[in-house]
Amino acid sequence: MPRYKLTVEYDGTPFVGWQRQHNGPSVQAAIEDAVLAFCGETVVVRAAGRTDAGVHALGQVVHVDIARPTPADKVRDALNAHLRDVPVAVLSAERVADDFHARFHATGRRYLYRIVNRRAPLALEANRAWLLHVPLDVARMRAAAAILVGHHDFTSFRSTRCQAKSPVRTLERMDVSQSGEEIRIELAARSFLHNQVRVMVGTLRLVGEGSWSPDDVARALAARDRAAGGPTAPPHGLYLTRVLYEGDSDGRDDAQAEDAMDEGGE
Repeated sequence: MPRYKLTVEYDGTPFVGWQRQHNGPSVQAAIEDAVLAFCGETVVVRAAGRTDAGVHALGQVVHVDIARPTPADKVRDALNAHLRDVPVAVLSAERVADDFHARFHATGRRYLYRIVNRRAPLALEANRAWLLHVPLDVARMRAAAAILVGHHDFTSFRSTRCQAKSPVRTLERMDVSQSGEEIRIELAARSFLHNQVRVMVGTLRLVGEGSWSPDDVARALAARDRAAGGPTAPPHGLYLTRVLYEGDSDGRDDAQAEDAMDEGGE
C-alpha cells in the first residue's frame, strides 16, 4: 500500500493536542477525517511526536498509508481542500518506502519557544507567544541555558506523567536570543521528554527575572527531582519547527561548521 510522508503546520489553539481524543478536536483526527473525505479510506496517521494542547507546529512530519495510488502533489492538494475549515495545512507530500516511520526513523527534532517581553497585551500574537511583563535579563538566561546543554538526566525538567523509560537525553543546543521585545529560545535534540522544553523555558524565566541564578539551575539539574525544577511554561509559545531524518542536513549546523571548520515529544 502506498505510504506518504506529509510535512504539516498547524495552529494548536483549537485542538486538544496532536492525538485523537474523545474530549475535543485533535490535529490527528482532522487529517484522518480529511483522508476519509478525499478517498473514502479510514486510516491512522502517525506523527513524529505528539504535541500537547495549544502547541503549534511549523514542520510536523507524519506518515499515512492510502490504498488508492495518487500522485503526492494531488494528495497534498486534496487534503488541504478538506482541511480548509481548520488551521492545519499540508506543506508537502512525498511517496516513501513502505517501512518508513515518521516517529521511529526521526534523527532529530527542533523546537522554538517565543516570549514577548513587554507591558502591553498581545493583540496580534495572542495564543502564539508567552507574554511576560517583568523585564528579563537575556544574558543571564543564556548562561543558564548553557548549563542544560549536553547529556544529562532531565528528571527535574520533565512532566511527572512522562512515560519515557529513561530521563536521560542529549540537548544539542539551547540558544537564547532577543530582537526588540521578542525573546526566542531555539532547541535541538534527537528527542525530548514530555514537557521538557516547557519546563526548561519556565526555569529560564525565573533566571531572567532574577528569582533564580544560573547556579540554581545547575542545582536543579543535579537534584534529579521534578520538585526542584522550575514551573512549566504555557503551551502557546511553543512550536515544533522541524523533524530531521537520515540524510537531512540542519542548515544552521552546516553554516556553523563552515564558519568554524568545525533528540517525543512536547
